[in-house]
Amino acid sequence: MRRACLMVALTAVLVAGFTPATASAAPRFTTSMEAFEPGGSITRVEVTRPSSDRTAAPQLIANAAAVTPIETNGPSETTFDLVFVGDGYTSSQLGTYSQHVRSSIAALFAIEPYKSYRKQFNLWQVDVVSAQSGVTNDPTQGVRRNTALGSYFWCGGIERLLCVNETKANQYAAAAPDVDQVIMLANTTKYGGAGGGVATSSGGNIQASQIVAHELGHSIGGLADEYDYGTCETREPQEPNASALTAAQMRDRRAKWHTWLGKPSPDGGTVGAFEGSRYCKTGMYRPSVNSLMRTLGQPFNPPSTEAMIAGFHREAAARH
Repeated sequence: MRRACLMVALTAVLVAGFTPATASAAPRFTTSMEAFEPGGSITRVEVTRPSSDRTAAPQLIANAAAVTPIETNGPSETTFDLVFVGDGYTSSQLGTYSQHVRSSIAALFAIEPYKSYRKQFNLWQVDVVSAQSGVTNDPTQGVRRNTALGSYFWCGGIERLLCVNETKANQYAAAAPDVDQVIMLANTTKYGGAGGGVATSSGGNIQASQIVAHELGHSIGGLADEYDYGTCETREPQEPNASALTAAQMRDRRAKWHTWLGKPSPDGGTVGAFEGSRYCKTGMYRPSVNSLMRTLGQPFNPPSTEAMIAGFHREAAARH
């Protein structure tokens, strides 16, 4: 699951991050993103963003970004390489960045099954130095920051949606020995983040660390989102934690999570088939009333935990 194919080094030349108010006439693209609220609710939104969010760093020179191995538990061929990059941290704030990386890691590995399978991960910190401290549109819209990765709140008009130049983030992440998932931490205490190939999170807000745990559910476990927002496909999906089948149909067909039906779930209920999942309000079912793939701060339900553990092992097997 190597996400970084850009085997490039990085520049020490820093450029200003994109600020939406200055580029209204610039070319734009539309993409689907996950947005997260402080209470833990998750929605998927269509966001129109400037094409400059995909612009590569203007110059590339060798060894421009320092890489720190936070934790190595084996060769990259058999482990999941999680790479952190930061934005809005000046050279004098790299100590703060390092603290934010470690607090994000601590929050992730307090959650099962990450906690029990920590040895399946290599953790890397890539130092990205910005000219200015902070994030554009923080604390309010109109505040501009000259940062290396151009992160900004109010992406697509949504206050808590924290976007970043993913191309540059991937370029910096490629300085690590291997990359399976990139996490961008922004130098802010304001809650925010976004899902995607480069997941984003507020470095100084511990609650936002839950975004990382959710995103790895997609990357490692191949899990579906268990929330709804109305636009969906009701055919039987491949994801192990979503199904068009009712509980009775699962039992009859010995399908999906039939072996878990009726067993306890960490959210306080039992595993069943609860309508509303994979963006559908009706016609699609999830294994539990609540879970991390539906609401941040919740545990994985048993079928999702099983899929995550299988994903940890699949990563190792795929590299042999």
